[in-house]
Amino acid sequence: MKKVILILVLALFFKPSYGQEKAIPLYEGMIPNSKIAPADYVEYVDSAGLTRNSSNPNIRPYFPEKGTATGTAVIICPGGGYLVLPAMENTLATVKAFNKMGVTVFVLKYRMPNDKVMIDKTIGPLQDLQRAMLIVRKRAAEWGINPNKIGVVGFSAGGHLATTLGTHQGWTVIDNKENISLRPDFMILVYPVILFDPEIPSGVRERLIGMTPSKELLDRFSNEKHVSPDTPPTFLVHTADDDTVPVKNSLDFFDALLKAKVKAGMHIFQAGEHGFGLDNPKNKDKWIDMCQHWLEENGF
Repeated sequence: MKKVILILVLALFFKPSYGQEKAIPLYEGMIPNSKIAPADYVEYVDSAGLTRNSSNPNIRPYFPEKGTATGTAVIICPGGGYLVLPAMENTLATVKAFNKMGVTVFVLKYRMPNDKVMIDKTIGPLQDLQRAMLIVRKRAAEWGINPNKIGVVGFSAGGHLATTLGTHQGWTVIDNKENISLRPDFMILVYPVILFDPEIPSGVRERLIGMTPSKELLDRFSNEKHVSPDTPPTFLVHTADDDTVPVKNSLDFFDALLKAKVKAGMHIFQAGEHGFGLDNPKNKDKWIDMCQHWLEENGF
């Protein structure tokens, strides 16, 4: 009897805390589109908490409290300029806010485009997001998720990744023998990179498609050019004083959505610059509250 009590006490003591959900690898065995990594390409977390040389892609699930789940889910694509991934602490506040709404969250750890380790670096991040969508939709019933209410959330460069998935219908860069839909049901974009205009300096563009890309590559990844009536409903957030990712990215994408008659909402803060995450310190209004109202308005 004492042994049973001890086991129960230990189980309670060592119960995983928030943020310790087990990550789910995206692939089994050899990762598609991979070369053998050179000795100097090793994934690590630097002194600032940034993940560099991300090479073990996965999704980490975060579930709402029991009895509060709505059946809606999002896959979060963090930013980092297609160079690094931010410290998880930067994403957890957003995760908690979505969980509070009853939304199940999957945080995507995706590979950075790099010629050293990829046969075609331009499709590496997209492969990981498509694979994440496939897994979430395939296992939706197991996780209590409505397969028709799975969206993507993209911050900065993660917004470019999210809109690449959302605007390129029919372009599949993973093995999908079961023909599972990879289209997100909605998109939430926070200071997203979208334009691949060579007149706008962009390390994001250069890291994904190179310093001297062809016109074909520029057009392919200029996602505002691929908006169609089949593009998912979209909610955008940006700041007018963003010098890192100019607000023109969101404005042009919103304009394209309107022309295609896609449901869309947008909020432009007067100030706040880039990278504020969940809370813009220069504004009392919370974009996450506006986002929740938008999701409710659109039945998500």
